[in-house]
Amino acid sequence: MYQFSRGMFRELTPMVERRNGGRHYMEDQLYVLHACEGAVRRLATDRHYFARPARTLFADVRCYFPVARQQQVYSIIERYIAFATSSLRRCHRRLRCGGEPAAVSRADAQGTACQRTPLAHNGYCPSHQHLAETEHAAPAALAA
Repeated sequence: MYQFSRGMFRELTPMVERRNGGRHYMEDQLYVLHACEGAVRRLATDRHYFARPARTLFADVRCYFPVARQQQVYSIIERYIAFATSSLRRCHRRLRCGGEPAAVSRADAQGTACQRTPLAHNGYCPSHQHLAETEHAAPAALAA
């Protein structure tokens, strides 16, 4: 997720407004960096309770940009948040937030979670492939 927050920051940095003769310019840039990193970190760890990440981040940093650039700033933020969101969706089943492979979330008869590494195409280990097939068949049966 680091690449999304830093990429967003690199595009936003040249547009940060120099106020008060530029004395606080570096502090303003640092605040924008921390806001970008915080938003992307929250997106990765607390997605269900972060309803509008692009709008929230823009509200946090918009005071550091001139009014003429705010539409461009929002577009950049929205684009990077969309990239991060789609990346999280792709790797959600394969990796935990720390980067290690996720175990299949199914439990055996004793209630212990499966510890095998899931396959990339559907998120289930070889032992639980039958669950992937029934998972896709259930919504179709309910629709009929």
